[in-house]
Amino acid sequence: MTASNDSGTRENPTGQARERAGEFDASVSKAVERLKTIEGQRQRGVLYVGIDLGTSRTAVATSTGIRASVSSFVGYPRDMVARKALGKDVLFGDEALRHRLSLDLYRPLEHGVIKFSDGADGVAPEEIERNMQAARDLIQHAVSLARPTGGELIYGVIGCPAQASIRNKQCIIEAAREVLDSVVICSEPFAVAYGLDLLEDALVIDIGAGTVDLCRMKGAMPDETDQITNRFAGDHVDRELYRRLKARLPEAQFTIHQIKRLKERYAFVSEQSRPVVATFTVRGKPRRFDVTDDMREACRSIIPPMVTGVEELIGTFDPEFQEVLRHNIVLGGGGSQIAGLGDYLEQALEEYGGARVRMVEEPVFAGANGALAIAKDMPEDTWEELA
Repeated sequence: MTASNDSGTRENPTGQARERAGEFDASVSKAVERLKTIEGQRQRGVLYVGIDLGTSRTAVATSTGIRASVSSFVGYPRDMVARKALGKDVLFGDEALRHRLSLDLYRPLEHGVIKFSDGADGVAPEEIERNMQAARDLIQHAVSLARPTGGELIYGVIGCPAQASIRNKQCIIEAAREVLDSVVICSEPFAVAYGLDLLEDALVIDIGAGTVDLCRMKGAMPDETDQITNRFAGDHVDRELYRRLKARLPEAQFTIHQIKRLKERYAFVSEQSRPVVATFTVRGKPRRFDVTDDMREACRSIIPPMVTGVEELIGTFDPEFQEVLRHNIVLGGGGSQIAGLGDYLEQALEEYGGARVRMVEEPVFAGANGALAIAKDMPEDTWEELA
């Protein structure tokens, strides 16, 4: 006997039952295969990786104890002569910077996120794609520094600016999925705080090249109101120092790369300092210049926005906990190494009843260490679900 549906077509109940049984058997088979896959993955082992994906420098820390960092430059030989001279199809970090005259050089991370990932008016599509490829290659190179064995899964947590957009984060995830079996994005200052176990009543300031990120910790996951990002960071200091020296020493010849190295060696904000003397060329001849005042003022240029962010995060915190927050401010990131920065911030916050500012012990690796700690603490089934 057959049954008729509303549209007048006729169906076979026995056939429907067989079809449902087949679908059930298929779903059971998939579940069994999934369990086998999970068990196989557990037997293969997992390499946990924490990555601080920075505009200027990318740092990696792994569950096997490896720690490494590389300047965030990627270069491709610009012609057949360059390829023959270099013997490589792609160069990274300081090596790429050193050979930049032979390369199409990319610094794919801008303000701590992949350049052009939020759109780029007037930028050719092929240039956007080349930059995305450079980002993918940089992440792949960073993972290779972890020295995976090839027979293990790689689960990674990547730090990015606190207020990076959803599209920014998705672009990083897409780039990372080519080399990571599962990936999570977190904010850089949160990673620093987590790695130092500063989970309650602490204010972390992560000073990178592209952004300064502030995050207050309240004993729970920080939300958007607990985090602030500004772009007055290390690159801003480089540009400001370059501008000042060009205006004051128009005859001197130097590049932004020289200015960056000069800043990394001598950066300070205090009134008292040993003279900072730089050697530049004038029509090809080396000359020495005193750049002490220029260095001080360029470094100080990032402090007012930082103080404004601290004031906002403290001023909007629970009044009963504002004092303890003021006395638990931690500086991380490469910019935290500016001499005298902690003391200068404490002076700037004196009108609020005083503050205590200290620097992390490992500014280069604090973010990567924290990202690794998050990766190791995440439940395995969460990683498997994300994968």
